[in-house]
Amino acid sequence: MSADENSAGHLQQAQTNWDLGRIVEELHAARQSWRARQHRSRDSGGRELPSGETLREVVTQLCGALFPMRLGPPDLRQESENYYIGHTLDTAFNALLRQVRLELVYAARHEQVSAAQIELNAISIVQAFAHTLPDVRRLLDADVEAAFRGDPAARSVDEVLLCYPGVHALIRHRIAHRLYRLGVPLVARIIAELAHSETGIDIHPGAQIGAGLFIDHGTGVVVGETAVIGERVRIYQAVTLGAKRFEKDESGGLLKGAPRHPMVEDDVVIYAGATILGRITIGAGSSIGGNVWLTRSVPAGSKVSQASSRQESIAGEGAAPAASLAAASAESGHASG
Repeated sequence: MSADENSAGHLQQAQTNWDLGRIVEELHAARQSWRARQHRSRDSGGRELPSGETLREVVTQLCGALFPMRLGPPDLRQESENYYIGHTLDTAFNALLRQVRLELVYAARHEQVSAAQIELNAISIVQAFAHTLPDVRRLLDADVEAAFRGDPAARSVDEVLLCYPGVHALIRHRIAHRLYRLGVPLVARIIAELAHSETGIDIHPGAQIGAGLFIDHGTGVVVGETAVIGERVRIYQAVTLGAKRFEKDESGGLLKGAPRHPMVEDDVVIYAGATILGRITIGAGSSIGGNVWLTRSVPAGSKVSQASSRQESIAGEGAAPAASLAAASAESGHASG
């Protein structure tokens, strides 16, 4: 080895000295500090939380079972789809059972619950979820048809199912929502956030959504935990159904799960960029214009534009308490009284 090569080797060693021992020790100290603040005992055994990677695969399998000839394997034939569905669901349910079990063990770590009882609960949850899939398929059929009817650019229901991010987000939401209601909110939330990362559409698994929702384009749509959406509703990109304020308990902590998001009745259209906040009601058949900021209920058939919402804001600062509702519904001819 030449002197130059020897010098280069020493220089590389000096440049790649990562000081790993110190970094590992400092990371250990940070973890111990976190665990102490969270009142956690020393972790034992393997991973104690559900896996996003595993749940992503479960959702892919469930999508294939729900729509085998469109979201299943490319070489699948109709004469074998029932066999494929049975085999795929068996694999998916067993993988899901393991993830549900992990959440139940984690949730019961400070309680006196036997392993046998946790296992029975996990099996019961997955069995109940399995029996919801036919109803989930029927709801999704309505969502796909709504997207096809609502978008003049859609050439077929197959195009909608294969391509539209709003439909993909709804498939995952309807799966996550059933799991949320069955008592595994962490598994449900992981599935919802997988959909969020894949589609740009953020729907909390607790949100209640009726049949025939069409989320057009979808990027930036946010639907909060306690939102309620009726049937045949259409929502465009960048719409927020959010909370106006957060209630607190006596100690100053946020109250969890309190109703705080909008209720949208049947046949409502909400155009791009609208922000609707608080536990308010958007009456059936209403149309909420683009970029509207709305924090008050509106009656059925209302047409709310930026101009009417600005009038509502001005009226809200004056002496007439009914003026804001009248301004919001003026275009539809509804009286506020």
